Amino acid sequence: MKEDEELQAQDDQAPGWNAIDAVLNKRYPGVEPYHYGTLISYQLGGPDPLNGVSVYAREEPVPHWHYVTYGFTELYEKEFDNMEYSGFGFELTLRLAREGEEQPPAWAINFLQNLARYVFSSGNGFQPGHHLDANGPIEAERDTPITAVAFVEDPELGQASSPFGKFQFLQVVGITADELDMIKVWNTRSFLDLAQKRLPLYLTDLTRSSLLEDSEIRAAAELGVRTEGSSTGVLYFESLSWEEKRNLLKSNSYTLQLGAKQAETLARILAGRLLHDRDLTLMGPDTGVVMIPDVQNRIVELDNALQLYLNADAVAELTRRLVPKESEFQLETMDSLTIRIVKTLMRDPDGNIVETIG
Repeated sequence: MKEDEELQAQDDQAPGWNAIDAVLNKRYPGVEPYHYGTLISYQLGGPDPLNGVSVYAREEPVPHWHYVTYGFTELYEKEFDNMEYSGFGFELTLRLAREGEEQPPAWAINFLQNLARYVFSSGNGFQPGHHLDANGPIEAERDTPITAVAFVEDPELGQASSPFGKFQFLQVVGITADELDMIKVWNTRSFLDLAQKRLPLYLTDLTRSSLLEDSEIRAAAELGVRTEGSSTGVLYFESLSWEEKRNLLKSNSYTLQLGAKQAETLARILAGRLLHDRDLTLMGPDTGVVMIPDVQNRIVELDNALQLYLNADAVAELTRRLVPKESEFQLETMDSLTIRIVKTLMRDPDGNIVETIG
């Protein structure tokens, strides 16, 4: 009886943890997962923000490991001001294709902890539809084309609630660089729905090639881009800047500087946004540029930012001339705007230049 009381007291101390367990016990009744805890808590100076990760071995629909985090939500007490959601409002999951190993690969736990470090340090959570470029293989030191991730609600675990608020299980899906580009010019959910034909339950498979090598999938995605446009409303450019050239005899002119790496993607997103009557915002370290569809081309300077009003002809010219190569050109359709494309220097985690684009 005393032992039962002690267990009940432990349960009462972690109602958020119990809420996660309740969902998993329903999905995996009687199954004991692999569980990896944290030795020193993040609050006490430990390096790992997550309190733990549980991993379930699956055979259906294909053999894979199902990772589930504990720690993005509030596990022990209410700490966030928002009473509607528990913590950041989600826990992450990952479904990793099994390659014959007997235990869950540890790199995936480290990757989930890295994502948690980003969230805890920045305060920016993830939502379905978000995507993230890892700038290299998501399993470090492995030769795999999976170099980015997208986020979608876990198709089996869905949403839940605890005494501290509601939350959802948000699945991390490994994707290739060209799939990430396609998502940017289209949208995450539509692409992942298309991908499910090859990736059941949004599985992450490090051994696969790009889905866009399949002509049917590529054709369907390109059709989606043309008919639906792009859901990407904001792009970040490390090299983004602009300068004004004053002219007493005519309107002032502007030079907009962009990095070569994003030039081609920007061209496609421009068409997917402005030709579908949607704005596109470019953000840089110190400034921003908003591209706005209009019938008349003009430039407005506002609070250290530019507003570029572009008609269909200007969008078409930019779409044609934005290529990942160092160059400078004045628009034929808008002589008050010059585009300067500069080299993009790709660096490894140690800051060493590994690739130059442009």
